[in-house]
Amino acid sequence: MTPGPPASSRVGLSQTDPVVGPQAEVVARIPGAAAHGLVAPPGCPALPAARLADPAWLARLIPQGTTSPRVRATVWWYSASAVLTAPVLAGLAVGRPLSARLEDTTVSLAPDGRPVAAVSAAGHADPVAGLRETLGAVVGALAQVAGMRARPLWAVATDSLANGLLGLGRALGDVAAVTALAAPLAAAVGPPLPAPRYVDVAGTRFTRRVSCCLVDRLPSGATCLSCPRRAPGERQALLESVARGH
Repeated sequence: MTPGPPASSRVGLSQTDPVVGPQAEVVARIPGAAAHGLVAPPGCPALPAARLADPAWLARLIPQGTTSPRVRATVWWYSASAVLTAPVLAGLAVGRPLSARLEDTTVSLAPDGRPVAAVSAAGHADPVAGLRETLGAVVGALAQVAGMRARPLWAVATDSLANGLLGLGRALGDVAAVTALAAPLAAAVGPPLPAPRYVDVAGTRFTRRVSCCLVDRLPSGATCLSCPRRAPGERQALLESVARGH
């Protein structure tokens, strides 16, 4: 993909502020919180997350290239959905729920337009409705921009939810308890969000993907280790190899 001009020059964004408010307490409880999309790298431009539901803004953020709009939008959403859901997942993991509403969230961008961190400015005792509204709004806008069906993007969101909780569980030292949040959370959000899945291989838990991120459709892309399009036996062997290395 050709990234085009930096995101800050394309959309005139402000600079990222330090994490403050209720998310600061969540960040303090999670080792390596920056790796989970909860703390922006210095100097990253930021925008109100509500703009991600605006097709005109999304069209500026998604990199241009020779691959189809569907591929470019799906690859962008693969990373963007992980970041957008990071605050709500982290809050649930540590028992300090944060709002998932777009209106309460700020997103920081890499130079190529990929979200790299999100900050929720409000706590919320029950963030499910906000998460449902946020995913529905951004998926709908992205599907419009890419001229594609929304369901594959909902599936990517499910894998981001599962991956996010798995990573947080590893960071907090309780994979079983944190990943146990995935199924009830997705069920509460409801269709068209698919149910998240996990698989334990040689004592290590992995996300059992329900989506294809289409990264291998890019000129320099490779097929993901856990890609659902791999033959089951091949995928199992690869996961076993990774598990033995843990």
